[in-house]
Amino acid sequence: MTTLPKDPVMLLSFTNMQLRDNYSSLDEFCKSFMIDKKDIISALSNIDYEYDSRTNQFI
Repeated sequence: MTTLPKDPVMLLSFTNMQLRDNYSSLDEFCKSFMIDKKDIISALSNIDYEYDSRTNQFI
């Protein structure tokens, strides 16, 4: 099991890379890593990023 980065900037980079390379949606990513979607959205909103489903990335 992969542990997600705790640092928000590293989490952003890791998540966007995974979304780009391996997952077609945030839901699929969260299911695979067994994390609550609300938790990752909250963590990245703290550094002013939000999920854009059209581009499947946090912007």
